[in-house]
Formats: sequence, C-alpha cells, structure tokens
Amino acid sequence: MAPRIDPLTFEVIELIGTVVARYHEEYEHAAAQHALTGAQARVLGLLAREPMPMRRIAQQLKCEPSNVTGIVDRLEGRGLVERRPDPTDRRVKLAATTESGMETAVRLRGSLDFAREPLAGLSHQERVVLRDLLQRMLEITPEEPAE
Repeated sequence: MAPRIDPLTFEVIELIGTVVARYHEEYEHAAAQHALTGAQARVLGLLAREPMPMRRIAQQLKCEPSNVTGIVDRLEGRGLVERRPDPTDRRVKLAATTESGMETAVRLRGSLDFAREPLAGLSHQERVVLRDLLQRMLEITPEEPAE
C-alpha cells in the first residue's frame, strides 16, 4: 500500500504544478511572439548562457539529440544560431547564438513577466530562501550566494 500524502505536502505539490503550468503557458506565448516554438525558445535560452554541444542541450531539455538537431537546424536557418568547432575538441561542434540570436533571447527573457511581480513582492531574504529550497528539492548544488 502506498503511503498517504499529508494535506500540506499535497497542497505544496498542487501549487508547484500550478506554477509550472503557468510558466509553460507564458513561455509558449512569449515564444510565439518571437515566431518561435517553445522548444526553440528553450534551446535559444540555453545557448544564450553559453555555447554547448547538441548532446548537452538534449540532456538539459531531457530529450533525444536527434530532436535537438532539428531545432538547431531551424534556428540556424533563421540566423539565430550557428555551429562552430569546440576549441577544446575539434571533433565536437558547439551550437552558439549569433548576435541576432542573443538579442532575441534577451527580448524573450524580458517578456516573461509571470513571476516577476510576485517575486518582487518578496524580500531579498525570502527570495534567497525560496531559491535555496528549490535547489534543495532539485538536488542542485548551490553556487556562491548572490547577495
């Protein structure tokens, strides 16, 4: 018999689900405003942080590398992404944003308003606690604190 979930845990799970659903809804809407699919926007967002090989993009998105290849092909066709040799291993190709791709990624990120206002209503310390709890739930090793 599966253990019962206490009411507070169930409520937290439901709230997390609602946050995720709202985030995806807004992300898809913001992507469409830039004539991108949600998957294309997510790849562009990842590459705006740093160039990376297709395999790593697939790991980040939890999908097959063949799917990433098609997404990168379409972004490359629009001049938002380019492939370049990895300076540490010439056998590996990195996907990287072009200048236009970086500009699009910045505009896209700026149009994601869903959590901005509610988070602004929290104190700095509350945001730190929220970040730390989310990292703990996701088993992410915290980076140096951004105070």
